[in-house]
Amino acid sequence: MSKTIVVIPAYNEGGVIARVIENVRCVVPDFDILVVNDGSKDNTAREAAAAGAIVVSHSFNMGYGVTIQTAYKFAYAKGYDFLVQIDGDGQHDPAFIPELMRPVVAGDTDFVVGSRFLGVESYRPSFSRRLGILFFRKLVSSLIGRTISDPTSGYQAFNRDVMRFFTTDVFPCDYPDADMLITLNLAGFRIREIPVRMFANAAGKTMHSGFKPLYYMFKMCLSIVVTLLRNRQLYRR
Repeated sequence: MSKTIVVIPAYNEGGVIARVIENVRCVVPDFDILVVNDGSKDNTAREAAAAGAIVVSHSFNMGYGVTIQTAYKFAYAKGYDFLVQIDGDGQHDPAFIPELMRPVVAGDTDFVVGSRFLGVESYRPSFSRRLGILFFRKLVSSLIGRTISDPTSGYQAFNRDVMRFFTTDVFPCDYPDADMLITLNLAGFRIREIPVRMFANAAGKTMHSGFKPLYYMFKMCLSIVVTLLRNRQLYRR
């Protein structure tokens, strides 16, 4: 019997994380839930544990990429067959987890990314955020030879083969958004998008304010260049 885990990267999500866990459990009560607490300064870890999640904590803040790779390493080591990734701030609607899982479990694809731009009503991102998404949509789509509408989405599902691949040094820990898709494509994994609903961040937190979007785009482009220049032998599965 296959095992599935829902992983939730979290940093200072106290007051929200318990509700996210409860909402996930309402949709997929048989799935295990892992919260990777990235050195939060609030009570994120305590609230997640009280809500019944497995909690793994970094002793200090290590960043989003390291946090999700910690989750992948945990899931692979514990023998899970499938993994769903959902944000800890409540922006991703857990009701779409079964839709994300369906093509992966059926063996029709290896990696599914949830898109807020494929027909399901979702919140409208800020102008700077939309600009960044459009830029990486064009870039990623041209590099992998197929259209990806939401290349920075963190709402994902994938199988054990992808899990294993992401535990290696080839995983782009610095800015693992669009770069993940390019890396997977270079390694020959099958990628699919499906429509999902996303909500605005209720707390108003964002990494895409002021000059941060420009810095993010610059760093992501550097990460993509490094990915493209790597020895192709590193992508052998």
